[in-house]
Amino acid sequence: MTLLEVWRTKAYGDQLSKEEQEKLWKDYFLVEKGIYEKLLADVSKVERGTVKELAEKYGTDIQTMTGFLDGISESLKQDIPTETMDENTEIVLEIDPEKLYYNMVEAKAEWLYGLEAWDHILSAERRKELYREQKQSGTIRKEVKVGRNDPCPCGSGKKYKYCCGRNA
Repeated sequence: MTLLEVWRTKAYGDQLSKEEQEKLWKDYFLVEKGIYEKLLADVSKVERGTVKELAEKYGTDIQTMTGFLDGISESLKQDIPTETMDENTEIVLEIDPEKLYYNMVEAKAEWLYGLEAWDHILSAERRKELYREQKQSGTIRKEVKVGRNDPCPCGSGKKYKYCCGRNA
């Protein structure tokens, strides 16, 4: 089993009781927040190391680091092999701040996109734009339908049913 499969089985599987799973996620979110606070302190710095080295650097275990890497993977400038990585896989954590903020909003992780560090990374205006973009991306908009007796959208002045709607 890969590290990611082990993490997902532990985090999403049914081998833990509800209380154990709640504790796992509560602990995970605290560790995650701490790692992000450190990473966001200087987003221009590129972190490198094996999964094991990164786990040690951020004071967590390899499984929790695997979950973190799975979560941040879509917000990095370089892909990381989350599906196949082991503890000796070299990881490059080069963050795309806008993607990261957008993905945090998408995950509804207010405790992360609300971190003070964002004040120094993205302007309040840009954060609002990204927040709005993400929220609108999930909104389904129905296309306005032309009624039979409405004026034809081609501009002929005729009713739709006698013009372009004739063949529809």
